[in-house]
Amino acid sequence: MIRSFTNEPLDAQLLEGLLMSALRAPSAGNTQGRDLVVLEGSEQTEAYWHTTTDAAWRARSRRFEGMRRAPVVVLAFSDPEAYVERYRQPDKIRHDGHDVEWVVPFWHVDAAYAVMSLLLAASDRNIAAAFLGNFRGEDELKRALGVPNAMAWLGAVLLGHGADDDHRSASLDRPRRNIEQSVHRGSW
Repeated sequence: MIRSFTNEPLDAQLLEGLLMSALRAPSAGNTQGRDLVVLEGSEQTEAYWHTTTDAAWRARSRRFEGMRRAPVVVLAFSDPEAYVERYRQPDKIRHDGHDVEWVVPFWHVDAAYAVMSLLLAASDRNIAAAFLGNFRGEDELKRALGVPNAMAWLGAVLLGHGADDDHRSASLDRPRRNIEQSVHRGSW
């Protein structure tokens, strides 16, 4: 995850290919209840920064200026209602006739698959990228961009060319769990 970008724009065909990769991600019931809002250039990306940060955060963040230069911000949204409707259709309806109990909300899973596919496609093409979670400003962001109220915001992907002044994350000092610690074969 890169947190400092140049302001060099991304090639339009390259960006289109990245977005197509995101949309090819798996989708439960082929519902495809994930949408991407793509903001390009500082005029558009400023709407994201203005609604999701405040002056105090911007002033104390050592990474804000580097992230703000990303020429593309892709906002991932999921549509819970699309999945509820899809799983009421004859090929998905429960045999007992009751609605699905959403222990795992597939709409968030599918949006996350799209984001991961986007991040992997960017990495494959040597494009700098970062995922930023949704911490504040969802309602204001949705209003500013005309996103329907029913949509749930998952987060943002910054895309662009990496700058040389990226601050190394202290999280990189945490040891990686090895396969023996992470994979349980046959039982826990």
